[in-house]
Amino acid sequence: MTAPARVALATSAMGLAFDADLPLMLEALRARGVDAVAAPWDAQSFDWSQCAAVVIRSTWDYAERWPEYLAWADAVQGATRLDNPAGLVRWNTDKRYLGELAGCGVPVVPTRFIAPGEALVLPEHGQFVVKPAVSAGSRDTARYAEHHHDLAAGHVAALHAAGSTAMVQPYLSRIDEGERALVFLGGVFSHALRKGPVLTDVGVVDNDRAPHPDLVPHRASTAELALAGAALAAVPGARPLLFARVDIATADDGTPVLMELELVEPNLFMAHSEHGLRRFADLVRERAAADH
Repeated sequence: MTAPARVALATSAMGLAFDADLPLMLEALRARGVDAVAAPWDAQSFDWSQCAAVVIRSTWDYAERWPEYLAWADAVQGATRLDNPAGLVRWNTDKRYLGELAGCGVPVVPTRFIAPGEALVLPEHGQFVVKPAVSAGSRDTARYAEHHHDLAAGHVAALHAAGSTAMVQPYLSRIDEGERALVFLGGVFSHALRKGPVLTDVGVVDNDRAPHPDLVPHRASTAELALAGAALAAVPGARPLLFARVDIATADDGTPVLMELELVEPNLFMAHSEHGLRRFADLVRERAAADH
């Protein structure tokens, strides 16, 4: 009798405590006969090579140990199937990918990247956002008004002192309409949620803020689906991806623009989508069985 394929959902201490998707995914996979386990990505005693597949889920502390995390992804992919793949992990965990997507014609929030040693240029008018290029869950991110240049400059200097590249983006005037998260599974649109604004305070770095406030179901528009499709089509590498979340907001002119493309460890909001959970579990089982 063949033993069931083992699948590991890679997480972290934070993920084990707060990832609402994780128990739902484990239960759905086990109901399909998969030997599904959750393991922190940095667990020294866990043998990833014994898994038919490893699915990255809530590795939410990666930004603090980014080189180590990238090395872990490379090692796991060398031993078994990794979803999403290590090359994509390297590309997507550095938000400079937004510049590449913009170069491909994808409408993105205008972004200036300021590496350590480069001249600091901040917007002269309107509110703006400063954050690190490698970050998860809106950590070390703040919103500033035009008269907060000294505060913003100090924020950038702190990011540079930590070895991070800083990002500067306009704060969209229509963000109160909600940011939309479109979830794709196996390259196919699954479901969408809308969340309230995250950066409600001005001039404050608050790493304890809720990253997804006021979630409600959302019916994705034709324009939003087209933008998501264009963004995913511009992603380098093989298709289809096991999962993707496309975060979209409304520009001042009313058109949708890409905020972020989440391909590594996004919350997929499975508690809000039974069919999404079923499709995710079916895809993971099929992929693991194909390589088992």
